[in-house]
Amino acid sequence: MADKNDETVQKHLPQEVKRRQFLQGLGFIGAGAGAIFSDRILNGNSQAEAAQVEELSATPINSQSTSPSTGEIPRRPLGKTGVSVSAIGLGGATLGQAKNKQEAIRIAHEAIDHGITFMDNAWEYNQHRSEEWMGEALQGRRDKVFLMTKVCTHGRDRKVAMQQLEESLRRLKTDHLDLWQIHEVVYYNDPEMIFRTNGAIEALDQAKKEGKVRFVGFTGHKDPAIHLKMLSYNYPFDTVQLPLNCFDATFKSFEQQVLPELNKRGIAAIGMKSLSGNGDAIKKGILTPQEAIRYVMSLPIATLVSGIDSLAVLRQNLAIARGFQPMQAQEIQALRDRCAQYAADGRFELFKSSKAFDADEGRIQHGFPPQNQVAS
Repeated sequence: MADKNDETVQKHLPQEVKRRQFLQGLGFIGAGAGAIFSDRILNGNSQAEAAQVEELSATPINSQSTSPSTGEIPRRPLGKTGVSVSAIGLGGATLGQAKNKQEAIRIAHEAIDHGITFMDNAWEYNQHRSEEWMGEALQGRRDKVFLMTKVCTHGRDRKVAMQQLEESLRRLKTDHLDLWQIHEVVYYNDPEMIFRTNGAIEALDQAKKEGKVRFVGFTGHKDPAIHLKMLSYNYPFDTVQLPLNCFDATFKSFEQQVLPELNKRGIAAIGMKSLSGNGDAIKKGILTPQEAIRYVMSLPIATLVSGIDSLAVLRQNLAIARGFQPMQAQEIQALRDRCAQYAADGRFELFKSSKAFDADEGRIQHGFPPQNQVAS
């Protein structure tokens, strides 16, 4: 039975969105796919709104000289590290959800061959399958990528973090990581647990001293306040990963509250959840994958981690990235305005308000039952 909220959304959809919805209904591919449309956003906005957008857009997105006309993936500086990475990356969580290992390896190889250098992963993804499959895919290609994985202590100590690092290195078949991030900082007491004596933050320092990790950062998707609390410790993070999408702009916004602080400090921002985590807004025809990805790539970020579980989705995202042209300020605001009515109650960003999107490792460490023990 259809949800009443969905019926209300459908009733008030603009005509152009209904048209997209009909066309996309003919065949939606994977969690991050759908037909690509080139509709230009022409909604007007006030001078005041335009000025606000111009202020955000004044921060350069730092693409290097790779021009869209060359068909290459743009490269951008990773904050102050001196390293450049592809403006779009390969998400490890969805790579581990490909139909089989052979398909995952083909996805990774084609991504690398077409200029994607940033490889995302985490110790806990898919019961370690994501790291294992990526490790096999990178054999003979390790020097072509910037490899990141995440430590999943979820409040446990330095010793556990270092043990997880060794396990990740073994599965990824490498002797070092380019980037090691503390995963899923989503509980309000996480910062205190991470920065306590013998906490995970000490593992970041140790790993760098031992040469097993080049750069360090943290990730999270719950509340901008938690990110800001992490930053309040003034630890020299190289990167921070955060959810960015058209809906976030007007609901518990990481874009408005955290991204400016990262840019001020020279910390590389790594975007994620450009399709709102599960692509539901795309499936409902609110916007297209092209609009969603272009929006986030137009923000002042180093790279966007994209969920790719098939060659079809990879090729779609490659086409968007190779032809990337930053949205103008008026386009950005028009898309925000179009999505604002759907963003207000958080329906397309439930990862901010529901524990259903929090990993079992973290749930258990914080005293919550794993997902399979929660009644649906």
